[in-house]
Amino acid sequence: MNKEIFGVFGDRETFTRFRSEREFDDIVESDIATVGIRDTGLGIPGRSASYSNEEGNCVIWGEAYPNKRGWSEPARWLLERYAEDGVDAIRALNGSYLAFIEHDGEAIVLTDPIRSWECFYTDDPGVRVFGSDAAAVARTIEDTSMRRRSVGEFLHMGVILGNKTLFHELQRTPFDGYLTADEAGELDRFVYDEQEMDYAGELADRMRRAIRRRSRQPGDKGLLLSAGYDSRTILSQFGEMDHTYTVGMPDAQEVKVARRLANQYGVDHTTLVTNDRYIVPGEEKVRATNGIKESIHVHHAGYNNDIEVDTMYHALLFDTLLKGFAQKRVEVEVFGKTVPLGQLEQDPDAVTASLDNFGFKPDKSRQIAEQYTGDPEAGKKFVRQAIADEFDRCWDRADTTQNALSLFSISNQPTIPSRTHLADHYLESFIAADTELLEWHLQTPPEYRTTKTFIQAIQQLDGDLFRHRPPDRPYTSDLLSGMEQFARRKLPLVSEFEPAWPDRNKVYNQYNLDQRLFPEHETVHELPSRHKLRINDMVGWVAQCSETAVNPTDVLHMPTDEYPNDSVTSEQ
Repeated sequence: MNKEIFGVFGDRETFTRFRSEREFDDIVESDIATVGIRDTGLGIPGRSASYSNEEGNCVIWGEAYPNKRGWSEPARWLLERYAEDGVDAIRALNGSYLAFIEHDGEAIVLTDPIRSWECFYTDDPGVRVFGSDAAAVARTIEDTSMRRRSVGEFLHMGVILGNKTLFHELQRTPFDGYLTADEAGELDRFVYDEQEMDYAGELADRMRRAIRRRSRQPGDKGLLLSAGYDSRTILSQFGEMDHTYTVGMPDAQEVKVARRLANQYGVDHTTLVTNDRYIVPGEEKVRATNGIKESIHVHHAGYNNDIEVDTMYHALLFDTLLKGFAQKRVEVEVFGKTVPLGQLEQDPDAVTASLDNFGFKPDKSRQIAEQYTGDPEAGKKFVRQAIADEFDRCWDRADTTQNALSLFSISNQPTIPSRTHLADHYLESFIAADTELLEWHLQTPPEYRTTKTFIQAIQQLDGDLFRHRPPDRPYTSDLLSGMEQFARRKLPLVSEFEPAWPDRNKVYNQYNLDQRLFPEHETVHELPSRHKLRINDMVGWVAQCSETAVNPTDVLHMPTDEYPNDSVTSEQ
């Protein structure tokens, strides 16, 4: 990848067993740990930084904002804070990052509070190796073996839950976690603690500061703009936004509204026209998945040559962190359509509620299950058990089911590859990861983490924000919008609301991806297109980091019991 942090818990000689020093912009070293970083943003305020002195080393990789005293030298600031406060020093670092600190004979790697950057590691070479690029770390493993349960989760949900990866030998540093030479554990920065406050007013103030904090990035600035609420909020607060981009067809409702928004704020707009580039999973796109999350969320990946900015902004995770996307609301049937209401369910079933938050499609999973079992419900049973097993981790940080549902979605967020790819090509800014916004999420009761509160907040930022409403939400009320959606489907001479995203099945078939991706595996052709793309993601990622090649057909054989044989066959 273009940007990377890679390290070993060992000296420089150990480091060079695995990587060339020439691959990195900077390397910090000691007898106990050596770390290299590569980043075009190295040294830019708010971006990656490194610092070394006689007391130790510090590397911050990604996007980081210390307090005012440490603004110009964040790595030095963090090392000095660590010398005084130990691991608690990381609490004062705002942003989306991985941090490495070596001090007083000890070395530690720390994630940000929501693990917005993964840190992968392995002990297979005889020394602990770690890094942000899963493929680069996996290449240090002599003989990889695929974890069948991970394959099943990826195939049926599009995401591998928890700290697992596709390989037995490769692990992930825990959510809100740390890594040392012989330990991987969790911190307690992301813990729910409800407080009383003016929830809309506080959210407005914190969003304003979070955006302003990230407004100093260099060069031309761009924004991935949709017709929804989230990205227009960012657009309204940037006086120096240079360009906006929307994936879709020029005559699509989503694109038309996005174009009007750009015109409203005097910013240039480009439509990234839907074609095979929208869906073809090229090597870069697959690499950005790190083998743990499906590539279909990386909508922009094929359009790099059309995006001409230096810094890119987006609204990823606004829905989950600020609008309660993962929370379970009371639903009613309106003319045969299920419409969620404003109030939350009092005691939702956590597993059932979580099924909708990932890429699990019951009908499609039945088709997959038919390939390896006579039980058409095998896929659903597997997914329910996988969610139940992983959901138990949430109770150390959340004391209500609604909070636990949000935490579960945040800690296993399937859309992260989208920002991974953006950050690898631009100076990317992850506004939703701002510490103040995370604190708002943790301190706000679930009944106030809603679209209603969010709308009240962003209207305080700009009263003219809804001059052009989202095409599928003509009203702020979900119930009223849902009723109009139903009416448009049923009434003659009235057009339906178009979905926000292009029809993936149509695009897949239009560009003959079966022959392009699986020319020698006709049994795969009959599967749902999204699941075929997931198979390609797994097969393609393994090919980038292992000497063995995985047969696409093998990943269809999901286990019913992970033990004792939890491996997938590979072919030389």
